Amino acid sequence: MAKKKTAYVCTECGADHSKWQGQCAGCGQWNTLQEFVVSSAKTAARDTRFSGYAGDAGASDVIKLADVDLAELPRFSSGMQEFDRVLGGGLVPGSAILIGGHPGAGKSTLLLQTLCYLATQMPAIYVTGEESLQQVALRANRLGLPTDQLQMLSETNVERLTNVLQQHKPRIVVIDSIQVMHVDGIESAPGSVSQVRESAAYLTRFAKQTGTVLFLVGHVTKDGSLAGPKVLEHMIDCSIMLEGSGDSRYRVLRGIKNRFGAINELGVFAMLERGLKEVKNPSSIFLSRGDEPAAGSVVMVIWEGTRPLLVEIQALVDDSHFGHPKRVAVGLDQNRLNLLLAALHRHGGIHLGDQDVYINVVGGVKVNETGADLALLLAALSSFRNQPLEQGLIVFGEVGLSGEIRPVPSGQERIKEAAKHGFTRAIVPKANVPKQPVDGMEVIGVDKLQEAIERL
Repeated sequence: MAKKKTAYVCTECGADHSKWQGQCAGCGQWNTLQEFVVSSAKTAARDTRFSGYAGDAGASDVIKLADVDLAELPRFSSGMQEFDRVLGGGLVPGSAILIGGHPGAGKSTLLLQTLCYLATQMPAIYVTGEESLQQVALRANRLGLPTDQLQMLSETNVERLTNVLQQHKPRIVVIDSIQVMHVDGIESAPGSVSQVRESAAYLTRFAKQTGTVLFLVGHVTKDGSLAGPKVLEHMIDCSIMLEGSGDSRYRVLRGIKNRFGAINELGVFAMLERGLKEVKNPSSIFLSRGDEPAAGSVVMVIWEGTRPLLVEIQALVDDSHFGHPKRVAVGLDQNRLNLLLAALHRHGGIHLGDQDVYINVVGGVKVNETGADLALLLAALSSFRNQPLEQGLIVFGEVGLSGEIRPVPSGQERIKEAAKHGFTRAIVPKANVPKQPVDGMEVIGVDKLQEAIERL
């Protein structure tokens, strides 16, 4: 018998190694190598063509860049505007979309709602490998969804699955989930690096050649990243993550990778008895503040994808009773919190070295941009001095290590969004002050951190 060829693949970066070792040479992570059975060339080439072939992705014809057809990709709506926003405007035929999230976040519910809507317009198949058909039917009836047009299939073998799909020729397929799929000829168990990698490649190739929209449901690890090999994210066209804790009724759908639109786009949904309902005005749910102003609270305007979002940031500064003061940031980068507190001490004259500092972004939103720097420091200063800020104030701006306030992208759009929600005063970088005054809004431009503190 021929000796079985194996490789060791890093689950974080996808680097291949000839033998197992404790640390990955590609990314430096420890204990991330898993055994991967290399399939033979005969096995790998057995499925290069599918019926319903729409085009050869591997064609070797050379054409000039100027001769490439610039017609826009045809799209169709998923039935939810927030979902379409995250996908870049709708579903693209032949695209492979990976959706991840913690157990109970609502991945299956969102996709079941979408497919029940689309099944009334086009052929659609929901493939379930984790749940039985009865469980999916009970969920659909509980949510009150139309079930007379959606086709169901319970299958975990990829070859048999694609044979069924070639017979019915659906335009959209959901695989729930990729971790339970397996390919014949690979001895490892479903969910391993080998099976996930080969199953995703097989299904993605089927979607490309037949023009089928493919949804792959993926599990996440304890740290919130997608389980399986990192190369899985490189195979697909769009990767989105459904975020939200079990004790919150709101879910946030965030775009991580998108070949057909903007990344880091945000869609907000509310989990109700009838399933997920899109929130048309996300800023309203993040601004449910009390009637009386509270110290340590300020509203900032962040930019998510292609739209501004008003979010409240809260700070609590208290005397530290231990030798090492605590620094806790929920929804923000904790390392950047330490950096900004050092800038506040050096250029603002406010010493918080003996204080515990707790920062929280209301609503479970994760802020990844630097436009929240100034709002974070002013909220911490308000809590430290126990002086509430005015209710109609909004703040945004990046703080540099030399104490300067740097401008942020789309500053005028942020100010207009705040004015639309009734805010009357804004402290922003001087370079972001609009040339034309905004009705009902007093805009204060600042250059230095000390100037912003004095303006309060």
